[in-house]
Amino acid sequence: MKFLFHKSWLCKAGVVLLMGSLLGCSSSKTNTASQSASAEVWLTTPDKSALFQKQPTALPFGKPEQTQNAVIVVEDTQTYQTIDGFGYTLTGGSAYHLHNMGATARAALLKELFSTEGNSIGVSYLRVSIGASDLDETVFSYNDLPEGQTDPNMERFSLEPDRQFLLPVLKEILTINPNIKILGSPWSPPTWMKTNGNSKGGSLKPEWYGAYAKYFVKYIQAMAAEGIIIDAITVQNEPLHPGNNPSLLMLPQDQANFVKNHLGPAFKAANLNTKILIYDHNLDRPDYPISILNDPEAKQYIDGSAFHLYGGKIETMSEVHNAHPDKNVYFTEQWIGAPGNFPEDLKWHVRELIIGAPRNWARNVLEWNLAADSEQKPFTPGGCNQCLGALTISGDQVVRNPAYYIIAHAAKFVRPGSVRIASNTPEGLPNVAFLTPAGQHVVIVLNNGGSSQSFHIRHQGKTAVATLQGGAVGTYVW
Repeated sequence: MKFLFHKSWLCKAGVVLLMGSLLGCSSSKTNTASQSASAEVWLTTPDKSALFQKQPTALPFGKPEQTQNAVIVVEDTQTYQTIDGFGYTLTGGSAYHLHNMGATARAALLKELFSTEGNSIGVSYLRVSIGASDLDETVFSYNDLPEGQTDPNMERFSLEPDRQFLLPVLKEILTINPNIKILGSPWSPPTWMKTNGNSKGGSLKPEWYGAYAKYFVKYIQAMAAEGIIIDAITVQNEPLHPGNNPSLLMLPQDQANFVKNHLGPAFKAANLNTKILIYDHNLDRPDYPISILNDPEAKQYIDGSAFHLYGGKIETMSEVHNAHPDKNVYFTEQWIGAPGNFPEDLKWHVRELIIGAPRNWARNVLEWNLAADSEQKPFTPGGCNQCLGALTISGDQVVRNPAYYIIAHAAKFVRPGSVRIASNTPEGLPNVAFLTPAGQHVVIVLNNGGSSQSFHIRHQGKTAVATLQGGAVGTYVW
């Protein structure tokens, strides 16, 4: 852990009275935000009586009083990782449903998702598939060839499969938030590169490692030519799950070889700044990313590791962080099974992901996936037929599902560049705290119990008194 004293914090602490001219402190909007005498409250309850709803009464901060209630102490001089954002996977199917909305309805929905104004939820991070995921209607890559043909120099590489739906929707999103971070993940290489010649399963043939590295380079360059910057890629979605369609088996020693001898050098030769993330699978196998990071030749090209939580426990992210504290960790996927169970989905996902992942060093949290229809379509033959989107879209009609509210509680206020700060965890009240670039403090609290609970939030010698019913989530902003 680090102990940092930023100029803005010294100003807020009152050092300005003695050192104002030296520090350049002023009565700026940043300081005004942090000095607020009360906290806004945004609430979601398991009975849906409040759905990410701003409460009419702010919580005043006053002098601490003797209390039997639990106390959450927020300490902003103890800092951890910087946050990149919160959001969803924009699957090909999600883009299909968004694109097929009427222009006015789509524009309103995208503003609600990606703006921070009013009741918009401020999604700040997206994951897209490099080629098809299992939530596309058909399987494709950007270099599909007739059987028996190969293209090692990527001369026939083309983004054409994404031009109808994904690219137009992404470009519309970028007009709302030009700084949104985008992560690209492949489900499968082109089938001609694979040992089984099939979109499902198989491994990458060693003779095509170099060609596949060029495929990544071409993808990043082609997206950039469309005005879409890919901030990071993962080498392979779920490399230990070759049973999906599409999918690829990629063992850790093979991923290490690919990164250090092909992908990393190819990115370097092309002067790409896109981050390389390894693993992108469940937290029950921390040995996979750690073994790759233990290889210094591979490690030099790697920004960090990506995780899902269909197996293992969220605390394992800290194990990977502690093994290589100079490398980042990311949380890139978690689905909710249709038809959903709002109270249980809300509690589990907020506790494990929105709170648990950042408390274990994650720079982002992404839910799978943004949108589907009432039958969870489209999906590939053999793909996920039970993945409940954050949105169910039928024409211009939109239903907001659990993942919409789960992400909203973090995305709207914990903006990119925010820093996680220290807070204790009283029993039954998992929480996480952040300091934003605008100088606001954000604390997200879950009442993990079944009955209503009152508690205090204490910061810089002042205390606010809050109450959450059992299973409810509150985001507190001051």
